[in-house]
Amino acid sequence: MTLRDVYAARRSIAPWVRRTPLKLSPALSKLTGASVHLKLETVHDTGAFKIRGATNRIVNLSDEERARGVVTVSTGNHGRAVAFAAKRVGVRAVVCMSELVPDNKVEAVRDLGAEVRIVGRSQDDAEVEANRLISEEGMIGVHPFDDPHVIAGQGTIGIELLEDLPHMDTVIVPLSGGGLMGGIAMVLKSAGAGIRTIGVSMARGPAMIESIRAGKPVAVQERATLADSLGGGIGLDNRYTFALVKRFVDELLVVDEGQIADGMRQLYRGDNLVAEGGAAVGAAALLAGLVSKPGGNVVCVVSGSNVDMEKFTRIVNGEPSEA
Repeated sequence: MTLRDVYAARRSIAPWVRRTPLKLSPALSKLTGASVHLKLETVHDTGAFKIRGATNRIVNLSDEERARGVVTVSTGNHGRAVAFAAKRVGVRAVVCMSELVPDNKVEAVRDLGAEVRIVGRSQDDAEVEANRLISEEGMIGVHPFDDPHVIAGQGTIGIELLEDLPHMDTVIVPLSGGGLMGGIAMVLKSAGAGIRTIGVSMARGPAMIESIRAGKPVAVQERATLADSLGGGIGLDNRYTFALVKRFVDELLVVDEGQIADGMRQLYRGDNLVAEGGAAVGAAALLAGLVSKPGGNVVCVVSGSNVDMEKFTRIVNGEPSEA
């Protein structure tokens, strides 16, 4: 994975994926004393950044691979992105999901024409079915994060940030499997500008953070969380994202359920944004005072807007914040 791969990805996805805006948040800036900018990945057709990596993987398939169809494992947003990209290029798509994935995200995948298979209570359970389809039926796997094409697609956000705000000081990114965080951090560190990179996970099952602490990929228990899009493990055979996060990310933070809800409320009330829990963890970390010395130009990547609106309404109205 190199900067060249990310520039190639930007060219590949340009006809399919929009460039997203970077917006100053006066409300968060006032609360933190920094100039806080929001990278709005919420404006994609699929409502989340995942469209970048999924599209880059699928448009680079050979004709023979397209004929075999694609399969993936997802907590929602990646499956939706794979379904969207596959439909555009006329490829069969199967999305394997666990019982923990919210109904709104399952239906969004089905609405795009993909076949959904609900398997078990974790990403690992769903991955067993995906691996079976790969080995027995010859389908092509589109990994949610641990794939060079996927990582490069997510890394295009880093290029856009360098172009739109070259003098940024700190970039805060939601952290799950590490494709988004690893791709962005690699691009920013390659620029040699001394930009601080911070990854934020939820306290309930932060797989990458636990793995970094252990010095190797480890399994974690999946638990229900407002940041459901950050759920799942990183894979005990992780090939790319663990190394990227370990090498290029400066700080790792966790936020609890109450802090995630606070972040969602703040983005809604202060910036009129509907953000899912996993997308609000950067704002949550800032509000909770977890980011040390948050001065200068700070960027929060707001990674998606695919949230159940009934739950979202309860949260922004200040009701209990449990998942």
